[in-house]
Amino acid sequence: MSDSSTITIEINGQKLQAEPGTMLIDVADNNGIIIPRFCYHKKLSIAANCRMCLVDVEKAPKPLPACATPVMDGMIVHTQSPRAISAQKSTMEFLLINHPLDCPICDQGGECELQDVAMGYGGDTSYYTEGKRVVNDKDIGSLIATEMTRCIHCTRCVRFGTEIAGMRELGATGRGENMRIGTYIEKAVSSELSGNVIDICPVGALTAKPSRYIARAWEMLQSSSISPHDCVGSNMSVHTFRGKPVRVVPQDNEAINECWISDRDRFSYKGLESKERLQSPMIKVDGQWRETDWQTALEKTFAALQDTIRNYGPDQIGMLISPNSTLEEMYLFKKLAKELKCRNIDHRLRQTDFSHQEQAPLYPSLGMSIEEIGQSDSILLIGSDVRREQPIIAHRIRQAVRNGSLALCTINCRDYDLNIPVTASISANYRDMVISLAGVAKGISGLDQSSLPHAARAVMGESIPTADQKAISKQLESGQTTRIIIGNQAINSPYYSLLEIFAREIANASNSQFGYLTEGANASGGWITGIVSHRDIAGETEAEIGLNAHTMLEQARNLYVLHNIEPELDCADPQMALSAMNNADFVVAMTPFVTTSMQSYADVLLPVAPFSETSGSYINIEGKIQSFSGVGVEHEARPAWKVLRVLGNYFDIEGFDFNSSTEVLAEVTEIIGNFDCDNKAQITEAVTLADRENIVYRSSEVNMYRSDNLVRRSEPLQNTKDARDDAIRINSQLAEKLGLKKANRVLVTQNGNTAGMMLVIDDSVSNDTAWMPSATNVSTKLGPMFGVIQLEAD
Repeated sequence: MSDSSTITIEINGQKLQAEPGTMLIDVADNNGIIIPRFCYHKKLSIAANCRMCLVDVEKAPKPLPACATPVMDGMIVHTQSPRAISAQKSTMEFLLINHPLDCPICDQGGECELQDVAMGYGGDTSYYTEGKRVVNDKDIGSLIATEMTRCIHCTRCVRFGTEIAGMRELGATGRGENMRIGTYIEKAVSSELSGNVIDICPVGALTAKPSRYIARAWEMLQSSSISPHDCVGSNMSVHTFRGKPVRVVPQDNEAINECWISDRDRFSYKGLESKERLQSPMIKVDGQWRETDWQTALEKTFAALQDTIRNYGPDQIGMLISPNSTLEEMYLFKKLAKELKCRNIDHRLRQTDFSHQEQAPLYPSLGMSIEEIGQSDSILLIGSDVRREQPIIAHRIRQAVRNGSLALCTINCRDYDLNIPVTASISANYRDMVISLAGVAKGISGLDQSSLPHAARAVMGESIPTADQKAISKQLESGQTTRIIIGNQAINSPYYSLLEIFAREIANASNSQFGYLTEGANASGGWITGIVSHRDIAGETEAEIGLNAHTMLEQARNLYVLHNIEPELDCADPQMALSAMNNADFVVAMTPFVTTSMQSYADVLLPVAPFSETSGSYINIEGKIQSFSGVGVEHEARPAWKVLRVLGNYFDIEGFDFNSSTEVLAEVTEIIGNFDCDNKAQITEAVTLADRENIVYRSSEVNMYRSDNLVRRSEPLQNTKDARDDAIRINSQLAEKLGLKKANRVLVTQNGNTAGMMLVIDDSVSNDTAWMPSATNVSTKLGPMFGVIQLEAD
């Protein structure tokens, strides 16, 4: 007896229940019945243009494509009848007419859908005696290699661009034998998700250019891993050949990244091949660098820490760690700091406003699961270029907007091209972003202004709601499931506390959920393990508050311990960071890579393993712990948790006798227990908003291909259009005001530092704002990411 909401069909004599309207191919897949296909993909729209899935449906005059045939009650289907097999074999014959016989040299060989299906449905003999067509290949960038003679016109890549990436970069021109898949005009494919066309291509027409001709599919070993670059925690597999990573592909996880990964996750492994890879421990002797053994390097580190504590006290030690570090590394880093009685420890390297840190929740959470993003009516993004900072989150938002279920609103310093239709967008300099958000708050009925801190009430007095601000207020109040999310640029803003106060008040008054999108792969883990200056592990309040990352660089310490960071590129103010390092008595850098700057300020260099060579865990933005294993270390590098364990042993610290990262994780999870976070917090402390001045405000975003030390060294990523974009941008109004409308280059001055930059006139930038990328070679010569700058023609 079937359920009233389902219908009964029969496939190959097997009676099955199905939802009305479900495509036949989906019912077959759900019941383990194999139907060959090429154009069909579970995440893409139906095209039915390969015809490989033709099946025999009783009472139908001809075979029907299973991917485009909805089931009907009483339908009887045969997938292996003579008529079905004949149709499939005929389709296979036509597909192979023009396909080259180059399987022995094709990167897809061994994992090729065409090979697999041809084995089952291809003929033994070809009757085609004419010449095969040949298609000239186009260079579409440094990430994807093309061999379009192999293309079977399934159009998966075309549909992917339109439906998933949000930009149709590839398309079909011509007809019949003259049909070509490519870019309409000669240009590179530049989507941040473009590498996924490699995975969905059923043949070898689109392959990964960096790993081309390196290894065959059956020669590689696969290791499960987690993305080390953003807070999403995308699941992926690292493929190794002779012990070295040669390819990264997505692992299906419907709850997080579905079956996609960003190009940053896919191609960053090429940074492992950098000439700047630190191969062995090094110490500085009389100003000269010498390679040494691990014992000597660790003993020198131990002695320096002891001397500093003895002569100046533990308060003269500063400990900075990357938010991309594993949970195990962070826990041992904190445990070492506690035993040294050092309270100056932080992972919030680009943050400058810490005025409300003591009132923050246990950790910055999205406030919902990643899957629930698509169930929202409205989302307000504040200070977030989500497309480039968290591409998988942007994909989730894009799909919901595309389906008509979600309205997206944004408040940014620049009207970013998100490849997502936006209902309302406000662009303002980083000071006026606070005014704009206050205007949205004013439009929310039921918001009690009297409960706001004094600094926030003063801003409310200055704010006069505009039409766009009122539209956002109305959108948030009218929705049933609304979200307000603060992004990287809001968190790094000098007015972060004010932005969060207004965002939370709006969320409370409009019954919206409040959440964060943070930097790095493990910022959540940093908060939970106490890698902040005011809290211990599991959110316990410290008796005495230490210095945060910004302050410990502003008030330079005698000794710094750096883990997996390059201060001049990873901190909010590169010049201040360099000054602090250069003036310190001793700097220990635990790092996979070494730079010229690092060699100038460091005294000991300890080579630690990057993410691919160590085991560990990350906590993603929804609070999920995900563990991964390494694939074997290169040179004399060691996993950082082992280095920290040995340092702990030098200090005779009890409880540092771990034999594996899983033992460390077990201790961490026992201490932190369940750490579900609803993000609730009452923020009463905030900075005061500065008076409006006739100045140029610098606003910065970390380029997605400059976000950390591994990505910065991936040559394929650095050769992309996005990576090369290091120009400063102002709108035409500001250019007119400064007399720069005809200038191609400008001199940028900030805090007494000057650098020359290319100038682009871009009206997506807000008034009185100069937008420039951070973490570039040019930006290291200037001051903080947000501040006042001067521009003049170069």
